[in-house]
This record gives sequence, structure tokens and C-alpha cells, in this order.
Amino acid sequence: MLKRFILWDFPRATWQYDVMVGIILAFIFLTPRDWFRDQPRIPNASSIAMLPSENGSLVFFVDSELLDKIPENQQVERLTELLRTRAGNRHLAVTRVEPILNSEEERQGYLAFARP
Repeated sequence: MLKRFILWDFPRATWQYDVMVGIILAFIFLTPRDWFRDQPRIPNASSIAMLPSENGSLVFFVDSELLDKIPENQQVERLTELLRTRAGNRHLAVTRVEPILNSEEERQGYLAFARP
């Protein structure tokens, strides 16, 4: 019977066909995301860019819109959450956040320094 399932010689509308379709659908809808390392999409994912760094630390450019409404004392925590989600690294920790200002002292974004 297993050989017939593997080689699939059952015609449509038989109970064997229906069972196999049910098994396939159950696999599709009941398999946990972690099995395939599937991650949810991050809103504003293009608002974060990883920059070249040295000394083993990580540097990210973060668009100013992501942190506009967040108080300064909570920015490190919020960025740590965002970067952990984006990088898929649960041990990543933001150590400091520096604003990037243009010549008119308007905030263009932030540099986030992190350690893996």
C-alpha cells in the first residue's frame, strides 16, 4: 500500500486520493514557520540598512520616521527589537544610537551601533 502511495497510481475521486490531498493540505497549513525559517515581513524594512563596519561591531542606518514618536530613553530598546527581528539574531543588542543631522540641523536618520 505504501508503494502505491509513493508511486501515486490512485485515480481521482477515490478515498485514497482524498486522504492524500488531506495530508498535503494539513502539512501546508499546520507546519510551523520555524521549520522553514520563515519570518514575518517587517513594515518599513527598507528603512533599515546595514553599513560596513569594523572591529566586529554592527552599524545600521535607520530612517528617522521609525523613531520619530519614540522617546529618546526608549530608542535603544525599540531599535534592538526591530534589528533582532530583521536580522534574525536574538542575541543582537544595540549599544548606542546617534542622530544624523543635515546642514540645517534637521534629523535625517540615525546610526545604530550594535554588537552581535
